[in-house]
This record gives sequence, structure tokens and C-alpha cells, in this order.
Amino acid sequence: MERRDGGGGGGGEDGRHASRNGSCERSPKKAKLLPVPPEPISGPELRSEFSHHQRGVARINNGSFGSCPGSVLAAHRDWLLRFLRQPDDFYFNSLRGGILRSRSLIGDLINADDVGEVSLVDNATTAAAIVLQQVGRGFAESRFAPGDAVLMFHCVFQAVKKSIQAYVASAGGSIVEVELPFPVSSDEEVIAAFRRGLERGKRNGRRVRLAIIDHITSMPSVLIPVKELVKICREEGVDQVFVDAAHAIGSVEVDVKEIGADFYVSNLHKWFFCPPSVAFLYCRKSSGLVSDMHHPVVTHEYGNGLPVESAWIGTRDYSSQLVVPAVFEFVKRFEGGIRGIIKRNHEQVVKMGRMLAESWGTNLGSPPEMCASMIMVGLPSRLCVFSGEDALRLRSYLRVNHGIEVPIHYQAPADGVDGPRDKDGSITGYARISHQVYNTEDDYFKFRDAINQLVENNLTCKMLLIE
Repeated sequence: MERRDGGGGGGGEDGRHASRNGSCERSPKKAKLLPVPPEPISGPELRSEFSHHQRGVARINNGSFGSCPGSVLAAHRDWLLRFLRQPDDFYFNSLRGGILRSRSLIGDLINADDVGEVSLVDNATTAAAIVLQQVGRGFAESRFAPGDAVLMFHCVFQAVKKSIQAYVASAGGSIVEVELPFPVSSDEEVIAAFRRGLERGKRNGRRVRLAIIDHITSMPSVLIPVKELVKICREEGVDQVFVDAAHAIGSVEVDVKEIGADFYVSNLHKWFFCPPSVAFLYCRKSSGLVSDMHHPVVTHEYGNGLPVESAWIGTRDYSSQLVVPAVFEFVKRFEGGIRGIIKRNHEQVVKMGRMLAESWGTNLGSPPEMCASMIMVGLPSRLCVFSGEDALRLRSYLRVNHGIEVPIHYQAPADGVDGPRDKDGSITGYARISHQVYNTEDDYFKFRDAINQLVENNLTCKMLLIE
């Protein structure tokens, strides 16, 4: 077991010293100086931290690529220069200890039992490959029967779908997709849909070998009742549970023991202020699967455990993995630390979502309790968002002509189900808005006014010109 603090034992740690006759005596207690809390970040300091953002752009899409403050970027540069100045010394004397320190901090934050359960990888896509290649080997080695299933939501990230095809379907596994209800009004709707998917996965004597559960789906964005779904998987005999929580850390509080999944991944560069790209992958030791987990890039560290394999995948820039302590210092400058940031981002994105829906006469895609720092807002039906191509055209138009960065989602009407409507027709287009510490209300007012202008000018998506 690795120590969380990276330190070793030694005499004198308990405040005692040995006397000449071998007995132990209490050392005189010294007054301890309490750490001085950092000064709360001011408005000008906050703006300075993100002054590298392009001016004039309403960035209400933190969910796609995240954001990194200037102080963390400075730490990133310092780490890179330490490597470039003397690579050999850096490799032998700094790299492993620095990565262990980052893993330890993340392990404490997510309530992992042991730092050995936490690996740092490039992103959630890499983590999915690690989990899925292990499942694929189960089929290739005939430990799993042909046709046994991997279960996932239909809106799982496309890279994960491709990984399932590459590692599992090609080895004889089947794929069961659960249709995520959207717009959605309650956790119970999601739970019921998931149960129906499990029933399909177990038909004809099949077993569900892996369930992939999003903590927060990407598009459409919905906060999933992940603890409840993991519990259902255990009750229904699902072999392994992998929570793809790409958007979670820094957006919701994460307790991996409480969630109870075998594997849990979250990007640190989306909502936790790290530079791109870095994610943590938690592998529960008690699952008995840890020894079968390997990084897809094989180096001389193969077989030394996933955390060690992931800490060296060849010569590259590891700075993003090393700046985690600097991120912890950054979030301390906010009232309530990361928990305070999570709370305020949620409150603000709900407030701005309601403001937009009221202005456009539309709806929210989910109740506030089913969103984190992103929320789906219905777009006026007169924009005629009738396809994914329409959604992409509107997104590009807003970026090029209005300096607004926001993802647009096309939601096809469900067969035989009357979806939400505004005064002019069915709502089939949604904007996914984000809120991060650098956002101001003016960002959302700018978006509101741009959409209202399109409606007033009777412009539909197909009429928009993109330069």
C-alpha cells in the first residue's frame, strides 16, 4: 500500500525522543502556528486569472474544454521548464514524486481508500479504453460468453461508443443502449428506463458484463442518479460497473465509496481548472480487477500496476498531471473552496437558464436538481432546429457573428409522444449553457438577445449564412 503523504516513518514523529537509557520521554510541546488562510480572491484578481481568454467572446461552454487560470498555467510552465532544464534529474528525482502527490490529493478529495486506487491518465477517453480492453479480453479469452452484453445510455460520449466497438463488439460482445428520457422531469424516469435496458440485456440467458453509467451526460446534459443505478446493477448481477464522469469533478461532489462503482473516471481539465489534458481513473481494489487493468500504451513499466504504468508512457510533457497541488491552492481562494464553487455555479446556471427560457417562452430540459453546472434550455421553435446539421449551423453562426460559444442540441420528437411546445410549435432545439467562475450575467444576456434578434428577423437555421 502506498502512503497518501508520500512520506516514510521515522523517529520523533510522535513528539518523543529516546533517552540514554532507552526509555522514551515526552518532548516539550511547542506552540503550533496555524496556517494563514489565503486572501479571498477579488474581482480584479479573478479577471486577471482568466485574462488570456479572448475578449468579447461569451464563453458559456466550459463543459467542452474547461478553463485554466493564469496561476495554474504559471505552475504548468514551471514544471515544463524543470524538465527541459535537466531531463535526467527530473525523471529520476521529481516526476514520480510529483505525480504521487497529485494522486494523493485527488484520492483524498474523492474519498478513495488508498492512493493505489487512483491513476492519472490523459482524459476520460483513455480511461474508457483501459476499462474496455479489459472487458474485451474477457470475451477473447472465452471467460465471457458470446453475446453477453455491455449496457450504456444511447447518448454516451461517441468516443466511448467507438471504444466499445473496437474492444468488445469485435470480440463477440453485444451492446445494449438505454434511451435516456429527454426532456426529463425526475430521477424515476431515468431509473425506469435503465431497468428496462437491464431486462433486455439479460434476455435469452445473457449476462451483462459491464454497465457504463454517465454521472453527467454530455449532450443532452442531465445529472444521472448514479448511486441508485449502481445499486440496481449490484442487485441484478451486473459483473462490472464503470461510471463515466467526464464532467463531474469540480461540478458535483464525488465520493467514490458512496457511489460504489468498480471504475470511475473524471476529467480534471473540464471543471477542476487543470490545463489539458488530465483525468483520474479510480479502480476499486476490492473489485479484484485491478491487476487486470493496463494502460493501452505499453512501456517498460508494464506489469507494475496501472498507476505506475500511467505515470510513464514515454517521453512527453507530464506537467498537466503535476499541477494538481496548484489547483488546490487556487480553489482555496474562493469562499467555501471547491464546494463553494460547485454550489455557486449550480445556482447561477439555473438562474440564467430560467432567465433564457422565460425570455424565449420555452422550457428547461430538466429540473434544477438534475443539473450541475450545465443546463439545457429550449430554443424558440421558430428557429426550426430540425437536424444535427441545423444545430451545428446555429452554433457556428453564433460564434462567427455574435462571439457566443455555446453547444446546440437537436432533440428528435419521440414517436407518439407530444414533446414540449412554445406558442409557435414543438421545441426540438436546446442550448447547453455552462457556468464557471469567470462568467458574468452579460454573457447570457448577449446570448438571449442574439436569439431574440433571429426570431424577430424571421430567420431559421437553414437561412443562416456562415462565413
